[in-house]
Amino acid sequence: MPSIFSPIADQIVQRPGTLSKIILVLMVVSIIGMTMVTMETGNATYMDVNSPEGILVEHYTDTFQKETVILLIESDDSTSPELLEYLSSIEKPLANLQYVNSVTSIADIIKSLNNDVLPSSSGEMDEILAKVPANVMKVYVPSGMLNMASIGLDAGLSDNKKTSALTNLQKFIDSTNPPPGTSVKLTGSAAFQQEMKQEMGKSMGTLILAALVLMILVMGLLFGYVNHRFLPVVIVAAGLIFTFGFIGLSGIKISMAVISAFPVMIGLGIDYAIQFHARLEEESRDHPLAEAIHTTITKTGPAVMYAMLATCMGFVAMYISPVPMMQGFGLVSIIGVVTCYITSLIGIPLIAMLIQYKAKGHGVSKQAVIVDSALSRMAVSIAKRPVPVLLIVLLVAFIGIQVDARIPVNTNENSFVPPDMPAKTTLDKVSRTIGSTDSAPIVIRGSDVLSLDSVQWMKDFTDLEVRTRSKITRGASIADYVITYNNGTMPQTQSELDAALAKIPENIRKTYVNGKNEGVIQFYTVKLTTTTKSDLKNDIEGDLKLYPPPPGIKSDVTGSFAVFTNLVNDIVESKDIITYTGFILVVLFLALVYRNVNAITPIVPIAAVVGWNAVAMYVLGIDYNVMTACLGSMTIGVAAEYTILVMERFIEEKETTPDVIEALKNSVSKIGSAIMVSGFATFFGFSALILSTFPIISNFGLTTIIAVLFSLIGAIVVMPAILSFVDRVVHGLEEFEEEVLHIPSHSHK
Repeated sequence: MPSIFSPIADQIVQRPGTLSKIILVLMVVSIIGMTMVTMETGNATYMDVNSPEGILVEHYTDTFQKETVILLIESDDSTSPELLEYLSSIEKPLANLQYVNSVTSIADIIKSLNNDVLPSSSGEMDEILAKVPANVMKVYVPSGMLNMASIGLDAGLSDNKKTSALTNLQKFIDSTNPPPGTSVKLTGSAAFQQEMKQEMGKSMGTLILAALVLMILVMGLLFGYVNHRFLPVVIVAAGLIFTFGFIGLSGIKISMAVISAFPVMIGLGIDYAIQFHARLEEESRDHPLAEAIHTTITKTGPAVMYAMLATCMGFVAMYISPVPMMQGFGLVSIIGVVTCYITSLIGIPLIAMLIQYKAKGHGVSKQAVIVDSALSRMAVSIAKRPVPVLLIVLLVAFIGIQVDARIPVNTNENSFVPPDMPAKTTLDKVSRTIGSTDSAPIVIRGSDVLSLDSVQWMKDFTDLEVRTRSKITRGASIADYVITYNNGTMPQTQSELDAALAKIPENIRKTYVNGKNEGVIQFYTVKLTTTTKSDLKNDIEGDLKLYPPPPGIKSDVTGSFAVFTNLVNDIVESKDIITYTGFILVVLFLALVYRNVNAITPIVPIAAVVGWNAVAMYVLGIDYNVMTACLGSMTIGVAAEYTILVMERFIEEKETTPDVIEALKNSVSKIGSAIMVSGFATFFGFSALILSTFPIISNFGLTTIIAVLFSLIGAIVVMPAILSFVDRVVHGLEEFEEEVLHIPSHSHK
């Protein structure tokens, strides 16, 4: 391996100026790439849109749901003539705005039932409203104080066009004069998603800045035993620019989970930079700079590379997840840690060469001496009694494995976002009145969904579900409007049905049917937890099997309701598999690289840390979600980083002293401070996540800093124990073979 790194060292020592110019050009290209980074929200982050279920959800969204904006109108009387006159007066101007596809409200239905005019008195209004079925009324007028109009945007709008459409809608609403005491707001999925993107952008900037500031503080306090202590922060900032540039140029979109990858890569990136810087400082004390750089790159380069690749194994395991958001987290994390490693490998020695780096000298930091001495004494103490330490460690890990299954799974998108986000507070206000604002849609497909049998089935099935499922508050389909426009009764013949269908306004009709081949039933529910949603979806699917639509008609539960209920199953089913896969990949990687008994030693602390994490989550009451579900594989990657660095230095020291206790003492005394500093820098880098206003990200931040803390304990406490234990086992086997089997022990060394 040094043969790969030697040419790198030679180039840095011999051509620092040329390398600097190349890096500056790459930096400029990366800054341009940063401007091309885009955000992503919605169903595409939670499910594979190319799967059969994903295709159906996307088709349903484009055909029936579109990008819907809800116009929420609050007043003392939601059906007063003045309010409905205002609503009617703004419909046409709203529909004429760019990117607006349709506008529907209760005013359309009232006008169509009253010779296309609105009643001028409350008495006349009540008379017309009495003809509207309760199911239809609840869609538009959920209470005496709330009135809702639906504004459909064009399908497939880009982010910029969607933002423009919402801005134009808001400007128009602000320019109107609603009746006194009336409040008009925009809400619904499109407004929610758009505001979430804006909040994500703000959150990302805050998190990255906070992570860098926290690391500067840590470096200032703990890394004073080297010259130019803040150099690793500069390197990480450069690595971050290269990463952002690559992401922007390659067209990778950033989701809510991917934002969390940036503090993670900052935390790991600072670790790599500190390891190179600490080794450079150590070598520069006794050797010329060129030789110190060569030793740093050829010795620390491979060790940190193995640790980095083992970390990537944990992130690679996330590709098993069926959730695109988790796959994106893994991909961006891999890009980030690889970029930060390369930046540290080249950047630290290159800057050292350019500034003619000089070490501070021996014994200049009492703090480092005290830390190294304390850690080496602790390592020796543990190494002398490894069995009790390992028993305690594994017992806690075993308890963690047992309680892991009891940790609940949360996939409620509304709970992921800032609690004071205006779009969320508006949605919460609506949901307190009418229950969930998200419907549970059933898409109906076939040769003729507007046949009398099919429409009658829609009505019967809707009534059945509302009557028998207490969590469903109401349902609506084209059948309700057919009854509305057929004098309050269901047609008895196909010709009667066709006549009623012809009276239904086109903007309402296309909300529930698409030609003659597709239709939709919208069920609305009380506010549900994700687990209860999943149970309700199973109940509805069971009812569809017992009371199927007429022959030739297919029915499927779809929409966001299906996405988030399926997400629970995806997380539950893939969470453990991802963790086990990450574990197996790290084991195989270590076996391939080391090909000796030392390869198994990092496995014990890594497995222990995963178990400890589960205990911490259970005690703190943290749920699994789309991000914490990948904690196991991420922890495996992070824990592998520290344990491999300790093992690598132990192997290096073992070459000069055969005594395992002495080798452990020397390795921990030389690498202890660097690991503690990098560990705390990573800890505080990750802790920036806690500052996020997104609960899903702040909870992930809490679990990751716990994982980093446990990983440090695994490296400093568990690694000396397992290295000592394995050495004892190997020596015991050699003595047994020598005494009983008469096999010379040197053959096993």
